[in-house]
Amino acid sequence: MEMITVTAKTVEDAITQASVQLGVSSDRLQYEVVEKGSAGVLGGLFGSRPAIIRAKKIETVDDKAVEFLNSVFDAMGISVDVETKLNEEEKELEVNLTGGEMGILIGKRGQTLDSLQYLVSLVVNKKTDEYLRVKLDTENYRERRKETLETLAKNIAYKVKRTRRPVSLEPMNPYERRIIHAAVQNDKYVTTRSEGEEPFRHVVIALKKEAVTTERKGRYDRAGRGRSDRSYGYKGNNRRGGSYQSAPKAEPVTETVSESAQE
Repeated sequence: MEMITVTAKTVEDAITQASVQLGVSSDRLQYEVVEKGSAGVLGGLFGSRPAIIRAKKIETVDDKAVEFLNSVFDAMGISVDVETKLNEEEKELEVNLTGGEMGILIGKRGQTLDSLQYLVSLVVNKKTDEYLRVKLDTENYRERRKETLETLAKNIAYKVKRTRRPVSLEPMNPYERRIIHAAVQNDKYVTTRSEGEEPFRHVVIALKKEAVTTERKGRYDRAGRGRSDRSYGYKGNNRRGGSYQSAPKAEPVTETVSESAQE
């Protein structure tokens, strides 16, 4: 931000004028005194000189984000209102965009919004000691996208349990992959892992090894009982005169699936 030059009777008056012009309080003002000024003699009739300072607003992370985004939107020729909220405890800067053409800023599956968020993060974290996380959102898109991904994860988990085959999802950014992992982390039958390299890194949902082992053991046990029944299907111990009785059929195993889990 460029510095402004302010002239007044005293340095204090110059600081006050600079604060008014820049629209900030004096504690958010950075200035240097060019001329301290002099009251002169005879009540300032002779030899008086005004005080001169050069000042600029101390730029906060909010200012950096707003200034950068406004320059981008001006170049795009769209009108967007930018609101910021700094959470110092969480070290997070929330930026919310409002306007009439937000679909353009969201892009396909939020890719444009993610790119803007990445650029803002670079701007606000330039020449800083501590990293500040940036969350850029518009029209509550992040929350809506989170709900969509959680539903997708649960549906795919159900499909994996039904077909017993792993499923690979489409490539996602790290934030969306974490949502998928978290959505099914308490499912005792499936597990998730990330595979591939950026930008094609994706999540794979598969059965847990213990779930596969338990299923195989169950099949072996059922098969063993069936063979045993068929092998000793005689009534009594008299093979010569005893009547032959066919072995009872094993009851089919039915998998119960919650109606809420839909493919």
